[in-house]
Amino acid sequence: MARIYPFRAWRYNPSAVRLADVVTQPYDKISPAMQQAYYQRSPYNLVRIILGLPELFDAEKGENVYSRAARDLRAWREQGVLIQEHDPCVFAYAQRFQVPGTDIVKERRGFIALGKLQDYSEKVVFRHEQTLSKPKSDRLNLLKATRAHFGQIFMLYSDPSGSVEKNLYDGNGAADAEITDEYGVLHRLWRVNNPATIRLLTTAMDDKKLIIADGHHRYETALNYAKEHGHATAHAESGGSGLPQPPYPEAAVMMTFVNMDSDGLVILPTHRVVHSLEGFDPAAFRAKAEEYFTVEPLATGDAQRYIGTLTSQTGTAFVAITRGGDFFLRAKPEQMAKALAEVPERQRQLDLTQLHSIVLDRLLGLDAEKVREQTNLRYLRDAGEAVEQVRKGEADVAFLTNPVTMEQLREVAFAGEVMPQKSTDFFPKLLSGLTIYALD
Repeated sequence: MARIYPFRAWRYNPSAVRLADVVTQPYDKISPAMQQAYYQRSPYNLVRIILGLPELFDAEKGENVYSRAARDLRAWREQGVLIQEHDPCVFAYAQRFQVPGTDIVKERRGFIALGKLQDYSEKVVFRHEQTLSKPKSDRLNLLKATRAHFGQIFMLYSDPSGSVEKNLYDGNGAADAEITDEYGVLHRLWRVNNPATIRLLTTAMDDKKLIIADGHHRYETALNYAKEHGHATAHAESGGSGLPQPPYPEAAVMMTFVNMDSDGLVILPTHRVVHSLEGFDPAAFRAKAEEYFTVEPLATGDAQRYIGTLTSQTGTAFVAITRGGDFFLRAKPEQMAKALAEVPERQRQLDLTQLHSIVLDRLLGLDAEKVREQTNLRYLRDAGEAVEQVRKGEADVAFLTNPVTMEQLREVAFAGEVMPQKSTDFFPKLLSGLTIYALD
């Protein structure tokens, strides 16, 4: 049973700041250049809290990015830069965007509310990816310091009829907030504080199971934090308004809920870039790869052409970019089935399972621990950037991949299995700072 709750969100005060100057992409999608640009945009830009610049703090005085984040949050609340909603609300949240690399325009609709944190063993919330150690440690330190959540976990639920969404969007007037981000995505937000509408929504979600689309690290961090803080402060899941509320503040986290059966979902590939290998030899790599793949040399080209070649193929395939030449790798089904005999069938068919288990582990020696710690591995959405890093000598080899499909994700998640880290890249991302959930 998925439990959702309205909440008294903290939001940027439109009379104090311009929303476009203060909201950001999710913390893990902020490049160093974007980080600098956000800093310059406003002294109240959320990047100062969710991804502070370490060089700006005096370690000798006991300052760090987390203590500064907590200080800024307190100050912005006291100064009225952030103001709190008077009533518990949920928020309808729509994103209109052009699908990258195409002329197709879509709109993805969802809603922001609190969602109860539930252990995976309860089989209400399902993950689809492995997580990495460093991001969880970082997010836990920020949560402990600020006791607040600044971005939403991106959750998927199934509703083929679209009835949940219909209740929220029918009759909407002008948006309460509207912003176009750096990727040309139009984000619109509507406050929903009608108790009858909220009750209909919470009831409609009661029988839903949820899949984490984005935010695995923040979800697991919040879940562990909730387990640490839940015993002394628990109370009944009903507020004075008669609307449901979490049993204790830490028991819930901000989520954006999106219907996985809607047309607005777009998943992009995340390419793998391998660097700092000792004695990497492209010719030797190619020879080893031929045990599992048909290897076809490619004439040197750009990323766009390579992606076109890749998407036109059926079956598992990758493009490998090396300084000794570029190759098209097509999996040999019999050899792959034998090599991955102990892997569940639905997992065995995934391109990224074969890339991680065979190419990264067996051929390049990057075992699960090295992948988890990101010792020699970077993840990039931009295929051109992945190719360029190899061309410039900043990486040994890059692997361009096809995206995971929604059907594959659903099957793997509901089976209680997980894909390799960074298997999916949902586009567009949910903006951080549209709403804030403070635990106290």
